[in-house]
Amino acid sequence: MASSPVTMEGGPRLRRALGLWDLILYGVIVIQPTAPMSVFGVLSERGHGHVVTTVLLAMVGMMFTAISYGRMARAYPSAGSAFTYVGKEINPALGYVTGWSMVMDYMLNPMICIIWISRQAHIFAPEVPYAVWAVFFALVFTGLNVLGIRTSAKINAGLAAGMGVVVAIFFVAAARYIFGHGADFTRPFYDPSTFSVRAVLGGTSIAVLTYIGFDGISTLSEEAKNPRRNILLATVLTCVVIGGLSALEVYAAQLIWPASEPFPDVTTAFVHVAGRAWAPLFAVVGVTLLVANFGSGMGAQLGAARLLFGMGRSNALPKRFFGAVDPKRRVPRNNVMFVGAVALCGAFIMDYDLGAQMLNFGALIAFMGVNLAALVRYYVREKQKRLTNLLPPVFGFAICFTLWLSLSWKAQLAGAAWMLAGVGYGAWKTRGFKGELVNFELPPE
Repeated sequence: MASSPVTMEGGPRLRRALGLWDLILYGVIVIQPTAPMSVFGVLSERGHGHVVTTVLLAMVGMMFTAISYGRMARAYPSAGSAFTYVGKEINPALGYVTGWSMVMDYMLNPMICIIWISRQAHIFAPEVPYAVWAVFFALVFTGLNVLGIRTSAKINAGLAAGMGVVVAIFFVAAARYIFGHGADFTRPFYDPSTFSVRAVLGGTSIAVLTYIGFDGISTLSEEAKNPRRNILLATVLTCVVIGGLSALEVYAAQLIWPASEPFPDVTTAFVHVAGRAWAPLFAVVGVTLLVANFGSGMGAQLGAARLLFGMGRSNALPKRFFGAVDPKRRVPRNNVMFVGAVALCGAFIMDYDLGAQMLNFGALIAFMGVNLAALVRYYVREKQKRLTNLLPPVFGFAICFTLWLSLSWKAQLAGAAWMLAGVGYGAWKTRGFKGELVNFELPPE
């Protein structure tokens, strides 16, 4: 694969120009240096203050899953999707179920972004009700995506650099505050008065949200140098870099604001932490996270629309509606508007905690599917049974399954209802899964 030129139907060749560190930088930019800040309050509340522990445990699980993603990218360098991996390697019906879980994952991402930025905007301008902000941002996301406006990679890199500067300033202010006021430096890792395995696992199941997006590196297989080596390494190392940075951020935050003290607002807790460290950071971090979540929400809505388009084009969803493309703007307009409507409705009936858990409900199912696909391809079907091909997907699946079970009963119930609806539709469409459900020869992205 590395030596043969890549062409797209006789057109210009894709240039293999991305080295290992280019891929890692891309992964960090996609996930964002501020990844744990938006979910910090929810993590602290659910994990009884053990935020650092939950972030590090989630990193271990994501590293094993990253190995499986990297290996599957070798087998499917242009598809790069969990439901393709599962559908091709295990069973088309299970591939459809994985795709259906991904739809929930992708659709909930813009919703929780709308919830977060609407709450933060309400803090900045309390005279404007939360509901007004939610409608405003949902309309802006949908309108800009329908118009086909794209954020370039250079702008994303610039935003990531700006976030990095804010993170660096926060660390300086946090160190100054902590050493000036004193702190128990081991408490964020382990607090004997509040520690609970169930609470920590519950927090870890939400901390997975910090790493969502690392799998996007697999889509660059055709433009990477030595992709068989670098895609796998970059996917794993991105999880390590993000995990280390996230652990430092939440560790400092937990020292500044102990878990025993309630937050003024759980959803925007990190902004209040930053303000305690240094008053001007309240506005700086608030604006930074608002911009970050705005960009993530817009991108997530378009990503969800493209996934629905891929499933519609693959005949997994009604093709006439979900497989349509606006002839003028060249965007899946129906899907963009559909995702926008769902996100707006969710912003009124869900809180950030439940939305994040439901998002991870779908993501963890997809991660389990990728681990199983890697196990089948590289261990079950191989003549030589190597532990290096057995242990990573087994551990990855086991950890993801444990975290999936640790989600709250509300998230489990809502997620199960979503999955049953998808399975019911698939069974009805194929008369008991006897007919072709998905055409996996089409690219799903």
